[in-house]
This record gives sequence, C-alpha cells and structure tokens, in this order.
Amino acid sequence: MTVNPSGWRPSTPANASAEMPTVTGNRALQLEEPLLFEIGDTETTGVDFDCAPAKAGAQTGSLPSQGYINGLARTAPIGLAGLTEPEAVRHYTRLSRQNYAIDLGLFPLGSCTMKHNPRLNEKVARLPGFADVHPLQPQETVQGALEVINTLAFWLLDLTGMHGVAMSPKAGAHGELCGLLCIRAALEARGDKREVVLVPESAHGTNPATAAFAGYRVENIPANAAGRVDLDALKSRLGPDVAAVMITNPNTCGLFEPDMKAISDAVHAAGGFVYCDGANFNAIVGKVRPGDLGIDAMHINLHKTFSTPHGGGGPGSGPVVVSEALSPFGPLPYSARYADGSFKMVEEEGAAEEHPHAFGRMTAFHGQMGMFTRALAYILSHGADGLKQVAEDAVLNANYILRSLEDVLDAPFAASGPCMHEALFSDRGFSGGLSTIDLAKALIDEGFHPMTMYFPLVVHGAMLVEPTETESRASLDQFIAALRSIAERARAGDESLKGAPYYAPRRRLDETLAARKPVLTYRGPVAASEAPTPNEVGDR
Repeated sequence: MTVNPSGWRPSTPANASAEMPTVTGNRALQLEEPLLFEIGDTETTGVDFDCAPAKAGAQTGSLPSQGYINGLARTAPIGLAGLTEPEAVRHYTRLSRQNYAIDLGLFPLGSCTMKHNPRLNEKVARLPGFADVHPLQPQETVQGALEVINTLAFWLLDLTGMHGVAMSPKAGAHGELCGLLCIRAALEARGDKREVVLVPESAHGTNPATAAFAGYRVENIPANAAGRVDLDALKSRLGPDVAAVMITNPNTCGLFEPDMKAISDAVHAAGGFVYCDGANFNAIVGKVRPGDLGIDAMHINLHKTFSTPHGGGGPGSGPVVVSEALSPFGPLPYSARYADGSFKMVEEEGAAEEHPHAFGRMTAFHGQMGMFTRALAYILSHGADGLKQVAEDAVLNANYILRSLEDVLDAPFAASGPCMHEALFSDRGFSGGLSTIDLAKALIDEGFHPMTMYFPLVVHGAMLVEPTETESRASLDQFIAALRSIAERARAGDESLKGAPYYAPRRRLDETLAARKPVLTYRGPVAASEAPTPNEVGDR
C-alpha cells in the first residue's frame, strides 16, 4: 500500500462488506434509535402533575382570565408519548450522534464556507454585557456594545474599500434585499424608473429571487466557455431600463471575474448600479477590495467569512457595504461615534437631520450582537495579515483538491486557470448510468458529508467542493483518497454504488417520494401488509 506524503493511510477492515445483523439493530456504538412513539406510549408520562381542580361554571376555551385564549384551549388529548427523563435524554443524545458536523470532519459544501469556528469567538460572544444585552436598553448602558458594532463596521469598510455600511441585515439574502432597496431609493431620488436587473448564470440562486422580490424583472446573462460573465453579452443588454447588475464574485463556478472593473464601468456608463454577492468573500478577504472594482453594494456573510460557521445554530448576519453614491440611502438604524467619544444609535427621530435620505428599516433593531462579537473577535485575532492568509490558504486548498482529482473527475473549468475557494467537478465520464447522486451517497459510507450537488446549474451533474482554509493537508488527502476511489469505481461502472450508503443509519431514500408524499404524522403500528417498503423509507 502506498502511503501518501502527509502520512495518512486508508485501511479497510477484513469484514467491511459483511452484513452482520444484531438483535437490537445496533452496530456497536452506532445505536439504532426508534421514534419517540416507538419508545413510549401515550398512556404514560415521565412527569406526574396533579390534575387542575375544576371550577364551577367553567367552559373550556372561554376563560381568558385563567390563561386561556378564546377558542384555542385543548379539547382532545395531545397524543405525545410519555418518556422518563433518562429515556428522553438518551433519545436526543443518540440522535445527535448521528449528525455530521464541522467538529467531526471536513464539511465540503461548495459555496457555503463551512469552516472551523474558533472557540475564542464563542467565549467572547458569551461574555456578560454581550450575551445578555437587550435592544431596548438605554443607549448610555450599552456603549461597549455600540463600540463593538462601530469598530466592526470600520473593519468591514477597510477590508472592502467602500464608503458606508449597513449593519442591520440579518443574512445574505436579507443583505441582497438591502442593497437593492438602496439602489431603488437612489434611482427614485433622481426620478429614474428602471425595471430590469441583470443576473449572470454564474450567480447565486438568491440573486434573481431577491431582485424579483424587490419588484424588478430579472434577465439572465450567459456565461462564456471559461465559466465567467460574457462581457459582450452584458454590454449588449445594457440600456436605460437596467437598474442594476447582480454579480457573484468569486462566482459559483469557483472563479474570479477578471472583467469585474470593465463590467462596473459599463454598467455605470449606462446609468445603472453594480451589486456584488459577497458570500464568497472568504476567498479574497485581505487580497481584493471590492470598492476598487467599482462595486456599489455588497453584502458580507459574517457567518461565513468571519466565523460562526454558516448555519451555526442561530441567526446569521449580512452587513451591506455601499459606495459613496449609495451611502445616503442606507437603512436605519446605524451606529455613530461623536466628538465626545460616545456612541449613538441613530433612529427615526434623529434621521431627519443626520440621514434624511434613508429608505427606512430592514429590521426592528440593529442586527445580531452575537454575530458582531464573533466576527470582531475573529478579525482582531487574525489581524490584517492573518485575514490575507485566510484567503490564500482557502484558495490553495481548493486548488490542491482540483489538481489532485482532475484526472479522475471531469473538471469543466480546469483549463480556465486556478480556481478560487472551491473546485467544480461534474459526473461526465461515469459509466453504467451512475451519476453525481451515487458518488455523493458513497461518500457517506467513507465518513464524509457530500459536497454541494447539482449546483451551479451551468454544469450538468455538478459537484462543488469547498475545503476552506481550516483543513490540514492530512485531512484533504484523506478526502481526496476517498473521492478518487469512488470516482474510479463510477468510471468503471460499478453498479454497487447505486445502493450506497451501506453503513449509514439509514439506506438510500426514495427522495422523490419523500418530497412529494412526506409522512408528517405518526399513525401508530401498521399491519405487515401496509408497511412501507425499504425503497420508500430507506431501510437498513
């Protein structure tokens, strides 16, 4: 067996293919966990309460003075299974062990930046005064929190080269909407009623959705053979009806747009604005300032570029940086530092003088304090040079995966030069009717969460892999070895891949049936003749 340079060596147990049934359904420490209704029953309860005394003349559902809301009082048993405390704790603990998480291994979801979340950031977010701050506190009692928001805002301006920033948007798509509303406000201020937003094929799927939600008509711009925006096609479509162009850069093919400045110049010459989807900012932070490329608005996913990570168990945060042309139209509220060193949140009552052209609010309050503290802790612990290395290492890791697998997996844009934060492959060359879904399911047997599949849509059978900067070469080599092995089997037409995964808690589901006919309620035990087949539910 050849040992790779990093020292990681794959091993296969002698009985790996053996199906060894057990009485309990457990497989050593991989514990089979039934539904709550299969553990307990509705006739018992884990905690006993005394029955509430009945009151003379009481009518169920009409006693607001006793805590009921008219018509909403329970009139039938709730039907929940009663469990003891140990049963309940074990149930949810066992389920949690079946989750895959970034703390268990590489999470290669392309375009999602699922990277390690430094525990220092979590500690800072839980400090008293941050964790328990309330948005309705008097401003003089939260000066430290306001300073954190203000300091983070200025870091974001420095890193992007932009003029202003709105901190209140709570996620990426929310930030996109904020940027488009700024653009709409700016156009309306000059009496310009434009109706069209152009979105390249290589943009994130939320871009056209956000533009449509904002009331614009969306038109697509094709990608060229290199996987980038077709500049000539874009220029030919620009006109007096185009309000903006929404571009994802680096794009969803994992490529940087080298014509970004030319695109911005052309859009500006036509009277429009340029929105940049900053979800992939992790690949260029500290290396490229979007403001230097002519960008007018860009959201930044704090929960991707500056840790949490993406989908980290709570709300996200999507501050929007804007150009000087759009700064007057940013939303309320915003944090400001005054000459005496104090901080103030500018609300509606103070906006008439300080921010008269604001289009309004994006949310009730200022944003996510926990996300702000995590992001600032991440930035300060890395410093400017460390953030630059973040981007460099993320790009290095993605290119290492791309070049290590391009001989066994079709890489449609491998000839377009180095990729950025993610490597894009397709299922071209697979035999025997095998496809992306089969490779992804086989990855589960190897202990990896599958990559992003079938996206971007410009590539058939797409597989988008983003390793991020936090993975070591050893973990990348292990992932590459697993993916290479499966890819070689797919090219050879190994039909056993169609049955994967074999070692997961459940076998492959009929995903179409699950989507169209989901079973959302428990109906109790059924006769054997009525039991769903393994293909319907994904049996062991």
